Amino acid sequence: MAERSLGRRITRFLLWIVVLWFGATLLTVLALRWLDPPTSTFMMSAQVDALAGSDRKYRTRYEWVDYSRISANVAIAVIAAEDQRFAEHVGFDLKSIDESVRQHQRGKALRGASTISQQVAKNLFLWKDPSFVRKGFEAYFTILIETLWPKQRILEMYLNIAEFGRGIYGVGAASRYFFGKPAAHLTPSEGALLAAVLPNPRRLSVHSPSAYVRQRQDWILWQMRALGGRSYLLAFESR
Repeated sequence: MAERSLGRRITRFLLWIVVLWFGATLLTVLALRWLDPPTSTFMMSAQVDALAGSDRKYRTRYEWVDYSRISANVAIAVIAAEDQRFAEHVGFDLKSIDESVRQHQRGKALRGASTISQQVAKNLFLWKDPSFVRKGFEAYFTILIETLWPKQRILEMYLNIAEFGRGIYGVGAASRYFFGKPAAHLTPSEGALLAAVLPNPRRLSVHSPSAYVRQRQDWILWQMRALGGRSYLLAFESR
């Protein structure tokens, strides 16, 4: 009887932990609909790695810029580069996932199919090392974000926490560091160049773009025009 009672107390305690965790995460995501985050888990993780490696030269550059002060050129560029169905899906691009699986079955390398919403969930709340556990948490936070935030807020968050170079987070810091101007003044070419390095900003350079980066920049510029440019953003900015 005593063992059964202890088991019930432990079960009740664990259930309360789960309920509290769900409540805390829900309230945190809801608050971030209006509050701008001072940092992200990816920024903090990079800072810890630099300290652990005694990299005294490492510096985090992060400058929050409101959506209204970000050039539409870079906003549409990252959508063209990373998530062309952003305005349509509810967090998960099932078409891209299906295409990726089909290509893998034909012998091609398995490519990522993460949406901008999933990348916000990962960069803002989770850790870098990929695993099934992280994917599970990523899906959970993606659902919360898509449920509690409008599309414009999701894009605004992504533009502000995405990494564009070692220690350079967000278009505000990236625009000043690479081009010496505020994010509001980025041209289509500059926006496309920033978006071109997003798959791997530690290896792909905005300062010294490789032939691959230039080729990708040209492809993004073409995709930006194909999507309709600024008019694509109007589909969800008015919501």
